[in-house]
Amino acid sequence: MTDAAVLELHEPLWSDFVRAAPGALPFHEPAWASLLAECYGYRAFARAVMNGVGITAGLPVLEVPSLLGGKRWVSLPFTDHCAPLTNGGEPGLAQALDEARQAAGISQLEVRAPLTGRDTYATGAGLLHVLDLAPDPNTVFRHFKPPVRRHVRNAERSGVSVHRGESAADLTHTFYRLHLMTRRRQGIPVQPRRFFDLLWHRFLARGRGFVLLASVGDEAVAGAVFLTGNGTVIYKYGASDPRALALRPNHAVFWAAIRWACENGYRTLDFGRTDFGHDGLRAFKSGWGAREQSLVYATVADKLPRRSAGHFGKVAKTFIQGSPQWVCRGAGELLYRYAA
Repeated sequence: MTDAAVLELHEPLWSDFVRAAPGALPFHEPAWASLLAECYGYRAFARAVMNGVGITAGLPVLEVPSLLGGKRWVSLPFTDHCAPLTNGGEPGLAQALDEARQAAGISQLEVRAPLTGRDTYATGAGLLHVLDLAPDPNTVFRHFKPPVRRHVRNAERSGVSVHRGESAADLTHTFYRLHLMTRRRQGIPVQPRRFFDLLWHRFLARGRGFVLLASVGDEAVAGAVFLTGNGTVIYKYGASDPRALALRPNHAVFWAAIRWACENGYRTLDFGRTDFGHDGLRAFKSGWGAREQSLVYATVADKLPRRSAGHFGKVAKTFIQGSPQWVCRGAGELLYRYAA
């Protein structure tokens, strides 16, 4: 017999289940959902299916408000993929989630992974690129496409140096400056600075990830944030100064991350989600020899809602691109929590 349960994220029953699950990623750790909940004011919990022995399946959930009213459950917002964790499979998970959603008066539950069951709708969400690693980084290097190998060597000859961030300021000031520059260029609101402060103290400072910064002389010109856990290094955020792109600092950063991951026994590097239509980013990730996979998300709801940024999204993008940086920052402070 199975029962559905709501658990606190840091409750030992849930955290022990996550720690023992073979498929767990850094995104499944209670610290990740708790970080998002604290930064954006979400309610955080885990939905689990249990038998007489313990948890058989479950997933972390955040309750996200809508800008126009109402709430939805997401597992998890601002997360590329987060499949439900199971102990030998649990065919009743989707039904238990649907019943819990309806009982709580929640319009929909979004899962950043496939899920099969009643009132469950699948949506293509983009592409995922995963690179298989080896103990010797030179073995991995030989599988890069020729342009990537050439760009890595060019970065070295151009004097690009890469170092790991050692203080909160490396993330919240140096990386954030580049990240704000990049987000404004893309026409996307930037996360509140407090998010990166929490990320440093909850993850990076505790050995759950790192930030790499590429410099030319004394000036940082590119950087990337990686999360680590369970044999996988996950690329989460990247940023760069467009004036230095000809020196290939992003290639220097990824090569440094790959070398470190190989030398420290990691099995895979996850390049994260690529949205459909971003052909340049797709080519960049594929050039490292990464395997391309389709990303499918599931929505549990009475009916599949329609979503489209449409004309408003295009106008907002153009407005941010043509405005001072404080507009990009202000939009993130006001609206980012609703964009989950």
